[in-house]
Amino acid sequence: MREFSEDYLQRTRRGMWDDSREALAPLRLESRERILDVGCGTGELSRVLATESGAEVVGCDADSRLLEAAGEHVPVVSGDACQLPFPDDTFDLVICQALLINLPEPTAAITEFARVSSNLVAAVEPNNAAVSIDSSVATEGDLERRARQAYLDGVETDIALGADARETFETAGLEELDTRQYDHVRTVEPPYNEGAVVAARRKATGAGLADDRETMLSGELTEREYDELRSEWRRMGRTVVEQMEAREYEREETVPFFVTVGRV
Repeated sequence: MREFSEDYLQRTRRGMWDDSREALAPLRLESRERILDVGCGTGELSRVLATESGAEVVGCDADSRLLEAAGEHVPVVSGDACQLPFPDDTFDLVICQALLINLPEPTAAITEFARVSSNLVAAVEPNNAAVSIDSSVATEGDLERRARQAYLDGVETDIALGADARETFETAGLEELDTRQYDHVRTVEPPYNEGAVVAARRKATGAGLADDRETMLSGELTEREYDELRSEWRRMGRTVVEQMEAREYEREETVPFFVTVGRV
């Protein structure tokens, strides 16, 4: 399973449900008594679940560093998504967010979710192959598309799973009740926050592509093509920094998420 830093999770998940929580309606959160958030990370979804329901919400993650942050908001337990440390039927809702796309065997996890749930299982998963970028830097959208495709070709898990999560539910023996799309839009515009500035600097140095180099080269991308892409990426990043200094840089990223709900 891929590992993520606390900063990355907070940056990518912060504000996830601020604009609308309509896609969570099939969960009937107001009627829940005990909810388990698997792969809770730093607890962004856990906090939403606790706010929207009167239930006891428990966060579970294999990374003890992330649990420290989540534990400031909800009770937490260390555990593996495919071997949850709970008896059968402990919760009436077991849910995850952006977890299955990072697991080599997502069906095994959903099967385990069903074991510890007496009622509903849900997954909030993105289709990372369908991310769209609208940027004031003309080359940014195309470069991000090329980098994303190279990463998709090399990664071992299905990071575009979101749209087809219902098939995983059916394979695990669950009755699919509902699938809803929720588009998470992240906007960068002046005044820029610290996260946006850090992201721009990482583009300018090529740090982001360097982190993913091994995965990208596991696909069809050659080392020469990778070096050329990283060189173009760094030029694009320098333009981003220049536009930010002139307070002219704007970017809108749309990530389609799918909320799939099944009954045990």
